[in-house]
Amino acid sequence: MSSMIKVAVAGPRGKMGKEAVKMITGQSHFQLVAAVDRENEGLQLKDLEGFPDSDAPIYTDIDKCFAEIDVDVLVDFTHPEAGKRHVEKALAHGVRTVVGTSGFSEDDVANFRLMAEDKQLGAIIAPNFAIGAVLMMKFSQMAARYFPHVEIIEQHHDQKRDAPSGTAIKTAELIHNNREALQQGHPEEKELLEGARGAHYHGFRIHSVRLPGLIAHQQVIFGSDGELLTLRHDSMNRESFMHGVRYAIETVMRLDTLVYGLENILE
Repeated sequence: MSSMIKVAVAGPRGKMGKEAVKMITGQSHFQLVAAVDRENEGLQLKDLEGFPDSDAPIYTDIDKCFAEIDVDVLVDFTHPEAGKRHVEKALAHGVRTVVGTSGFSEDDVANFRLMAEDKQLGAIIAPNFAIGAVLMMKFSQMAARYFPHVEIIEQHHDQKRDAPSGTAIKTAELIHNNREALQQGHPEEKELLEGARGAHYHGFRIHSVRLPGLIAHQQVIFGSDGELLTLRHDSMNRESFMHGVRYAIETVMRLDTLVYGLENILE
């Protein structure tokens, strides 16, 4: 295997995609070889305002991209519908994937894992690439054994389409797997306004906040008699996610299955 990893980016004009392009072009062992976009067919990334001087061609047809360009890893920061289609296409063409798009169900992950293992290809789907956020999720999993009373509050910018966030859902899954069965709250609790108590997940609640000025923030609050434990992570810019994206691109080259969650590849 060559030490140079050939990378294509899907969704390059999105905020995360644009940051990924910047990171990839700044690494000596990565080569940005293509971009997959909803428009700008036939142009190069350097033709778009605000992009680095890259000759990487832009494709609107992902099958055409994989047929014409030698790609090792597809990095996807699009939206759930496109992301699922891109993972399926990539694996069919023998291309490994690193996906930061949220909205993948447990069934989606299971099906794509079967595809990856059949092709003996690595794939990584991560709700959050910030190392601090991953540690917050792991610490929450640890705390859930001792503090079964818990609520999650996640805060994102008002252009985010999905709620709860993929990070909140992943955190909730980790907590649920390590928490004794418990239905929280008063048994006669009643919402005077629908949704006031947030989304219900295996006996506890997840709350989503969407406001301009936010990037990506989450706190997990555990309660017990006479004490509270609060775990919080804040991403102040999208550059904070790129350390994890870089690590995922490097790591996916050594995998032959799909891994869901960055915490499962951190050493």
